[in-house]
This record gives sequence, structure tokens and C-alpha cells, in this order.
Amino acid sequence: MTGAEALHNTIDLARLTDALGYHRYWVAEHHGGPSLAGPSPEVLVGPIASATTSIRVGSGGVMLPHYSPLKVAESFSILSGLYPGRIDLGIGRAPGTDPMTMFALQRDRRDAAPDDFPQQLAELLGYYGDSLPANHPFTRYAKILPGRPETPEVWLLGSSPQSAIWAAELDLPYSFADFINRDGAGIVADYRARCTGAPPGVSVGVWVVCADTDDEAEEIASSGAMMMALLRRGELIPVPPIDKAMRFVRSEQIDLRNPHGRRRRIIGAPDTVRAGLEQVAGEYGADEVIVVTIIHDHAARRRSYELIADAFDLRAGGALAAEAAADRR
Repeated sequence: MTGAEALHNTIDLARLTDALGYHRYWVAEHHGGPSLAGPSPEVLVGPIASATTSIRVGSGGVMLPHYSPLKVAESFSILSGLYPGRIDLGIGRAPGTDPMTMFALQRDRRDAAPDDFPQQLAELLGYYGDSLPANHPFTRYAKILPGRPETPEVWLLGSSPQSAIWAAELDLPYSFADFINRDGAGIVADYRARCTGAPPGVSVGVWVVCADTDDEAEEIASSGAMMMALLRRGELIPVPPIDKAMRFVRSEQIDLRNPHGRRRRIIGAPDTVRAGLEQVAGEYGADEVIVVTIIHDHAARRRSYELIADAFDLRAGGALAAEAAADRR
């Protein structure tokens, strides 16, 4: 589909998942590729929140090294003021792109951007918590953020041991990308061990495709599998149609449902997917699971989320959340 169609489908899927009872809807930040039309989560979050009623909406995540912490704080303060109690700010360290695109995103291109993520993150949190030192040159901005008294719920995203250390040190909820690194259970356990009190929250992002049968789900999942396989080779392509993707999968002898493959994929009918998600949640001790589904056909993507919602009986919880949202209005 075109980028514009993908953006409209993102809002359509948000409306659907809101009605189905999902708890959060996060949009990622990726630059410079033909497969994903999501370089600006801070721009997408507002329209998504406006089109929905009760689901939390946020970034998964904002790639902080590209930005001024104050600018990010202001943007998500505005969103929090407009949609109180519904905005999440997931923060990531990765560039979300290749080195040349990262350089193109820099405002000052005389030198490479410094690697000062911990300092950036501490400054960002200082604005929301109004905890910058009294002699800090930027202290006054914390009190005049436009959305106050509302603030977003800040999460740290990660797929490595270092992110777990930072999340624990800063007492942040931690969202681990199992779809990038399937060996993260030990990293999340280390996060919990480092937290001085009860961990504020753990979620795990998992690559999932659900359909009416296991075989149908495998065919649908081939599009994302081909895209990711070529991405690892440095080849950037749009998400391919199923017939093209299945030819590639067969020629490369990719076992889409191999539970021991390099990347974990949970693919199948509702019972298969529910069992797989419960297994992953158990491995990580996760409070929440984030379902990541990149496939070619929007109708099939909608159907995947419907089937997962039914498998976990999310609709009942969604009705209660909608009632609570109506009461707030």
C-alpha cells in the first residue's frame, strides 16, 4: 500500500483494537525505508488518541538521540494535556535507521552526534518530575510544560542488558523487544533484581500473526518474514504480497514456525497463539504482552487482532474501560 494508506490504516486498526479491549496502542519510529510509514510517533499519537476513546496511546518508541529532551517533553506534555490519563512515552536509544539517514536527521552535521543517552534521559525525566537541580539552566521549563498537571507514563524500551540497568536505576517500567532479541528473560530478571522496590512494570514485545488456521497464519506471516530476512542483508523493500513472499520463504527454506529460530515468531490459529503468548509472558514474568504484526494485507491484520482478542476474552475488559472513559467525559 502507499504510505498515506498505511497511515490511515494505522488509525483504523487503533479504532478496532480500542473496541476490542486492548490496553495500549504504540507506534514506533523508523526512518528512511520503504516498508514502514512511521517516522514521527509524536505526530501520530494525537490523531490516534482523537479517534479512540479508552485505549492508552503512545510511542514504542521515540528515539531520543535524535532530539532535544525539552522538545520531547513539550510534545508529550501537550498530548497528555489533551488526552489525560491515556498517553505513554516509550523511549528508545537505537537510531531506528541506517547511519546515513541518522546523519541526515541531525540538525548540526559538522560532527557526529554525541552518545549521551543517559544524560538526555535524565534531563527528560527531570522536566516531568520537576526534579532538575535548582541551579540547572533549564529548571524553569519543568513548571511551564503546556499540558501540566498531566504527564505521560514514561517507559524505557530495550533489547540489551544496558537498557535494563538504566530502567532499574531510574525506576522506570521496562518494555523488552523479544522480536529483536528472544533471549531477554535473563535481562528482565536482572532488571527486577536491580530495582530497589517493586518493579514498576514489565512488558514484552512479540512478533505475532493469528489466523483461523495454522497454515493460513503461516502464509500471511511470510510477508513480514521476507521483509526482515532481506533487511538483515541490507536490502530494504516494501512489505511484499503473500505469493511473492511464499516463493522466497520456500527458496530460502525458512521455517516460519520454528520455535528455536533466530527470531521468535508466534504464528497460528487462536489456540496456538494464546499458548505461545502465555509461554513468553511466563518466561519474562511480564505484566503485559505487546503484539507486533507486520503483514501485507490490512484486512488480515485486523482479523489477527480480532482473533487474539477473542482468544483472551478482551472484549469484556474493553467494555468496562469504555464505560470509565465515558464517565471521565
